Amino acid sequence: MKIICIGRNYKLHAEELGHQVPTEPLFFLKPDSSVLTRKHAFYLPDWTDDVQYEVELVIKISKLGKGIQKKFASRYYSMVGLGIDFTARDVQSELKEKGHPWEKSKGFDGAAVVSHEFIPLNDLGGDIQKIKFELKKNEEVVQSGDSSDMIFSVDDLIVYLSNYMTLKTGDLIFTGTPSGVGPIKKGDLLTGTLEGNHMFDVRVR
Repeated sequence: MKIICIGRNYKLHAEELGHQVPTEPLFFLKPDSSVLTRKHAFYLPDWTDDVQYEVELVIKISKLGKGIQKKFASRYYSMVGLGIDFTARDVQSELKEKGHPWEKSKGFDGAAVVSHEFIPLNDLGGDIQKIKFELKKNEEVVQSGDSSDMIFSVDDLIVYLSNYMTLKTGDLIFTGTPSGVGPIKKGDLLTGTLEGNHMFDVRVR
């Protein structure tokens, strides 16, 4: 399984971080070792002072595909989940300034929260571009997203990604985060919901 993450796929998020809105998808990978074990707390690494949450709609690939045409893209997924792309923002900024790859800030242990449950798309209305989701921190909504606001649709992402790498059954695509990202601290509780369905609770230690 590989975890493919899409960067800057919501206009307001790109702008809140001071980035230009991309003209083609920006993606990076997280290793499978970055997945936070179910029901485990997230422990803040001691080498960063600014870990931030980024809630994202997650698509699970359902069959092998390479060079996928857009008219067939919807055949490669049927389940939708929710995740958090934890980012060591201070480390990421330092690496970017030096022109270095920034996987260190994205691929560390526990940096990928993946909901245990994936919901059939048909149970959510059938349209992948009409799904609402949100993240609460300590019972307060900090991010509220709607897949209709994506710059690049899920089908467009599948076409683009499959041009560069084979998509395999079980691969996960983190489709980008809406605006509202922010820092976490010890004791915080992060709760994710997808169309009103409770998807995860993560306690920060």
